[in-house]
Amino acid sequence: MTIAGGNGKGSGLNQLNGPWGIYVDDDQTVYITDYCNNRIVEWKSGAMNGQVVAGGNGPGQRTNQLHAPTDLIVDKESDCLIISDYGNKRIIRWPRGNGTTGQTIISNVGCWGLAMDNGGYLYVTDYEKHEVKRWRIGNTSGTVVAGGNGKGNRLDQLDGPKYIFVDGDYSVYVSDSHNHRVMKWMKGAKEGIVVAGGQAQGGSLTQLSGPIGVVVDQFGTVYVADQINHRIMRWPKGAGQGSIVVGRNGQGEQTNQLNYPLGLTFDRQGNLYVVDNGNCRVQRFDINSNLNV
Repeated sequence: MTIAGGNGKGSGLNQLNGPWGIYVDDDQTVYITDYCNNRIVEWKSGAMNGQVVAGGNGPGQRTNQLHAPTDLIVDKESDCLIISDYGNKRIIRWPRGNGTTGQTIISNVGCWGLAMDNGGYLYVTDYEKHEVKRWRIGNTSGTVVAGGNGKGNRLDQLDGPKYIFVDGDYSVYVSDSHNHRVMKWMKGAKEGIVVAGGQAQGGSLTQLSGPIGVVVDQFGTVYVADQINHRIMRWPKGAGQGSIVVGRNGQGEQTNQLNYPLGLTFDRQGNLYVVDNGNCRVQRFDINSNLNV
């Protein structure tokens, strides 16, 4: 089911243009980083149109502007959106509700993906430094928790990390996009382990091709947006290969097809949300009844 966009590429309130990241709130309200429109849009459950809740004032670095946002999360403690404003190399905190401007909380960072753990620490992927850092909001420096040893494909390196997921044990899962793998870095680890892909770029069930979105369930099963293969893969914990959850039918715009899937998340009911970038829409799947899609 299309739950946002799907009306062609554009800047109308019923349209998206190059969407990347997604966050789903407890009431199924969806927040989307509308990358090419330099804005964050909110879509209520069942709505035909979205609402601009941050940016939307053209690309720029003023406090009421964004430039190529890539990801966001909701900080319920402060009732704010936390936005990865990649084009401005900053992380912005933007009040929910009627917030008209944001506040920069981290500067000079090649920020792409965001996550927050149960302790309120913020995790940021630095796409340009090939690392993930953990930050206490308000501090001026962060701690490297994955990568940080230069660009490469060793187990202590990353190459073009995009999105992250942090589990209840503070393990960090990273879509290591240019290495075509998903890595898991346990708390305090000096190197990661490959939990999906890592068998060179390709389209077999043991391979990924430019993985982007990643989310992990309570059993340690990894779900990954296999971008260039136009599919969503599921890798059980410890498995040597994955299975296709969505997108068996190749690149396209039908309801059973994807076109460069990027952001990925679940809601509390277990529905899977996919940012279908090339189709400028967000799709929701009941994967329990769509395993043959």
